[in-house]
Amino acid sequence: MLGEGIVKGLAETARNFLGSYVSKDRLTTVQYPEERLPQIEAARNFPFLVYDGEDWQQGMRCVSCLICEKECPPKCISIEKSKDKKLDASGKPQFYPTVFNIDVSVCMSCQICVEVCPFDAIKMDVDFELSTKDRFGDLLWNKERLSKSNEYYRKIHPTEAAAVDAQLAEERAKLEAKSKLAAEAKAAAAAAPAQSASGVTAEK
Repeated sequence: MLGEGIVKGLAETARNFLGSYVSKDRLTTVQYPEERLPQIEAARNFPFLVYDGEDWQQGMRCVSCLICEKECPPKCISIEKSKDKKLDASGKPQFYPTVFNIDVSVCMSCQICVEVCPFDAIKMDVDFELSTKDRFGDLLWNKERLSKSNEYYRKIHPTEAAAVDAQLAEERAKLEAKSKLAAEAKAAAAAAPAQSASGVTAEK
């Protein structure tokens, strides 16, 4: 029939319009900022740096490997690597970024930096209320502003954070077991000459 598609389209529009008055799920208008929709876990805005523990500088996971800087398509990340090393949360000496800046006026929230990071040190934030009166000065975020705790990461991405925590815990357990075996082997090697020396003395 001529015009059947138009009639179907108008009927669907009318159904959605009238249904919005009786169905809560169809109410699309949110009275922001008094009313807010819950953030979905897969939402993303700009990156942030994850740190473990209470001290953001000591617990920072980033080891300044520079992979995210190299892989960033718009080149909005700039990093300067430290000359010395510091102990990370697991007690292992690591390099760290003396400078870690992200120009959010250039960042396109592609999440490539998150995907290439081998240390789960950079993740995507969900915060979108970032308006400021400073047009230019507040667009370059340094590592202090970018640093957020692992507890915050668990809050905004609980499923992903739980998987990352489990993986990191497994790696720490393997590292501790390896260190323990190395210490035992060293102690056994040190004890062997002493036993040999005592045996020679006994023979004399």
